[in-house]
Amino acid sequence: MQIQPLGDRVVIKPLEALEKTKGGIVLPDTAKEKPQEGKVVAVGKGRLSDSGKVSPLEVKTGDKVLYGKYSGTEISFDEEDYLIVKEEDILAISK
Repeated sequence: MQIQPLGDRVVIKPLEALEKTKGGIVLPDTAKEKPQEGKVVAVGKGRLSDSGKVSPLEVKTGDKVLYGKYSGTEISFDEEDYLIVKEEDILAISK
């Protein structure tokens, strides 16, 4: 990855939105919901505390995570879409 996030930020590659419902109905692009799950592709150095120490992040590259629906900043890099979020916007690590 050629993007290195700063501080407690994380770069996430969102997973694709569902194309069909459970009943088999094909969804058009306008009806698809934004994905809330993705794979961590890069992490920053960590959170800087008030005392000046850097606390490492809980997530690491390769983790599958759940994040808030409207969290972060969407970017395009090398024709791929990514999301940059703060670690506090990540809700859970999915196994």
